Amino acid sequence: MLTRAQLQEVSDTMKQMFPDAHCELTHQNPFELVVAVVLSAQATDALVNKVTPGLFEAFPTAEAMASADVSEIEALIKRIGLYRNKAKNVKALSEKIVNEHGGIVPSDRASLEALPGVGRKTANVVLSVAFQEPAFAVDTHVERVSKRLGICRWKDNVRQVEDTLMKKFPREEWSQLHHQFIFFGRYHCKAQRPGCETCPLLHMCREGKKRMKSQKVTT
Repeated sequence: MLTRAQLQEVSDTMKQMFPDAHCELTHQNPFELVVAVVLSAQATDALVNKVTPGLFEAFPTAEAMASADVSEIEALIKRIGLYRNKAKNVKALSEKIVNEHGGIVPSDRASLEALPGVGRKTANVVLSVAFQEPAFAVDTHVERVSKRLGICRWKDNVRQVEDTLMKKFPREEWSQLHHQFIFFGRYHCKAQRPGCETCPLLHMCREGKKRMKSQKVTT
């Protein structure tokens, strides 16, 4: 596990590398955001951003989406993996927003997580981005980076990773640091080809050191 000074270095480095890190899912309001995050499961933000303009043009509100046929939603998002199940969830969550929340996306965790297709990670993103509530959503990038750096244990599940990150970093930094972890993992510490050679955190990265050592051996 990293020391307090090392954790500060991680935070400072990510802030320097990605000062403008942000949610890359295109959206105009909380409803568009929750739908986009649901669609992004096992799909890239870039792909989601290609289908949501047409989806939101056809069904711009929870009321409109709730009234749509599932087949209509499917046709607009079929380029995304698991589109049939996602279409059902998008319609169902829209119906619940209309019937139980007056067409307005709820701003509390319990109500968000009660929406079809919305789990803890999605709720964290919506709370953080749409409602400015401190949260540390853990996606594949956040999990990978936190484990490679030794902030979390390899065996930790997603909830344990989230709990550890919230304990290790100040609450007021959670939301922005979450985006910086994502950008660090998406654009630098990639799953298959991490940029270890130029990484300013290599000296504290256990996996990076192993990679660099193995490269020297093979060459």
